[in-house]
Amino acid sequence: MLTYASTTVHPQELTPSLLSFKPRTFSLYPWALGSGGERKSSKFVNLFTQKEAKFGTCSVVVAAALAAEAEVAEEVEGREGGDVATATVAPPKPKKGKAALPLKRDRTRSKRFLEIQKLRENKQEYDINAAISLLKQMANSKFVETAEAHFRLNIDPKYNDQQLRATVNLPKGTGQTVKVAVLTQGEKFDEAKNAGADLVGGEDLIEQIKGGFMDFDKLIASPDMMPKVASLGKILGPRGLMPNPKAGTVATNIPQAIAEFKKGKVEYRADKTGIVHIPFGKVDFSEEDLLVNLLAAVRSVESNKPSGAKGVYWKSAHICSSMGPSIRLNIREMLDYKLPLNI
Repeated sequence: MLTYASTTVHPQELTPSLLSFKPRTFSLYPWALGSGGERKSSKFVNLFTQKEAKFGTCSVVVAAALAAEAEVAEEVEGREGGDVATATVAPPKPKKGKAALPLKRDRTRSKRFLEIQKLRENKQEYDINAAISLLKQMANSKFVETAEAHFRLNIDPKYNDQQLRATVNLPKGTGQTVKVAVLTQGEKFDEAKNAGADLVGGEDLIEQIKGGFMDFDKLIASPDMMPKVASLGKILGPRGLMPNPKAGTVATNIPQAIAEFKKGKVEYRADKTGIVHIPFGKVDFSEEDLLVNLLAAVRSVESNKPSGAKGVYWKSAHICSSMGPSIRLNIREMLDYKLPLNI
């Protein structure tokens, strides 16, 4: 049953937009169809025409709306094949970076990894000597793997007073050949060459880097070159090669900086989740050499504790080879460990 308000609407009170109203998806359209799908729009129009004297001029607008709706329905039915337009759903954007990696529960491990994983006890905390011995035992790839340390710290790097970025001198080296490039000018140009730098240049080397030249592992710059090096930020920054005083790659004593990186100076920083990743040698090192390097890394992370770090600083510590499973360390034993006198 249709009901109407008792208020009388006069044509002069209607706005031009309402008088020119031509609905395309008016909700009264289903009422114009019977249960069997037959069209009864003319019957409804006649009904409202008969009621016009009783309910005033408002019925004119309603009748016009029904007539327009009937025209729309006829156009829809007149289409060949009766196709109905459907909205196309845009495909989801592809994930990038770590978000594109499969979840841990969906990853599949190789037979080699599953076999060497049986050598360790899951969730067991090992003392530092047993962990290094187990690390060497589980490294059985066809190449010489790198020994890595991963420390989860109770810090939030999004705050300035909880950021961690520093360097550590590994006494036994990294086991890698480091190619050092130097940006300097004047008298320090010859000093860098004599100190063993692989590449030395000024503005010419800057132009080569802008052209895509990246054949070096470390880039050291003298302070007077930094205004010119600033233009390389977008190129060197994402690769971790931008000279920085905290990393020791902006130095006045160029020969000393070259010697340190050649011998095994390593830069590290906490990622956005508060984890520090430090390579501390190769698995073909002796256990004593790996022990010395690992303790040097631990002492460096401990001594460079951010001022804003609160509560327990060390949350977990693991070591592993490049292609092997991680080995959890006993943090208290690791921090209190003292090297034997014969090492």
